[in-house]
Amino acid sequence: MTDRPAPGKPLDALFARLEQAADALLMLDYDGTLAPFRVDPAQARPYPGIAETLDAIMQHGATRVVVVSGRRAADIAPLLGTRAPPEVWGSHGWERLLSSGALSIERAPQAALDALIAASSVADRAQRMGARLERKPSSLALHWRGLPEERIRAVRALVAGEWAALCRTAPLTLLDFDGGLEVRVSGRTKADAVLAVLRECPPDTPAAFLGDDVTDEDAFVALHGRALAILVRPEERPTAAEVWLRPPEELAAFLQRWQRARAMVALSSGRPS
Repeated sequence: MTDRPAPGKPLDALFARLEQAADALLMLDYDGTLAPFRVDPAQARPYPGIAETLDAIMQHGATRVVVVSGRRAADIAPLLGTRAPPEVWGSHGWERLLSSGALSIERAPQAALDALIAASSVADRAQRMGARLERKPSSLALHWRGLPEERIRAVRALVAGEWAALCRTAPLTLLDFDGGLEVRVSGRTKADAVLAVLRECPPDTPAAFLGDDVTDEDAFVALHGRALAILVRPEERPTAAEVWLRPPEELAAFLQRWQRARAMVALSSGRPS
């Protein structure tokens, strides 16, 4: 992993291809990438101007836009607020929601689902301490953003050990994320989602994936040599991403540059712009 990924030649190379290719692929995480974190995740709206730029990108019809999130797939479109809904892979790749509205959910093994029920009973005690539990088809995410540090330590001490024990006896994985702890069914990550999308595109399609959290690192690693991995985060951290953008200004500039590059393709091909 590198310590200071920065814009430069990788971005220039990507945009040179975007100005020529018939099709392109833009994959994006949501929380922390397109939208700032909020204590109440239901209030996590995109940074100003982001939805409008994504609308413009999708309108040209020369970019496939896919949101790859740890959230439930159905949560994304109402928060994102674009006129046209994007394709969404939710729950770290266990759900796929097409722009047409068709939803598919990969069923987790029964042993893992039974273990999640046990994990839920542990989390009930954490909720009484002020944490918030998010239930998904293949995971449980315990959020403690906004709690005092002393309370966060107490919640972690209560839950982490018992969840880790469940992971040793069932096909579950315990993961830290920015603002909480998640126990999820093993076997799928965001890497599986981005690679599945890439396989559906021609081999020479210019592509990028933008993410912010440690849960995006599997995708960054998997995309090496296949698509540009971009870390979107106010502070630097060790990462497998090749480029680092600070939100919201550098993120907005990247998306606007993408929109202009694809508008050139739409214009030259006779597509409406």
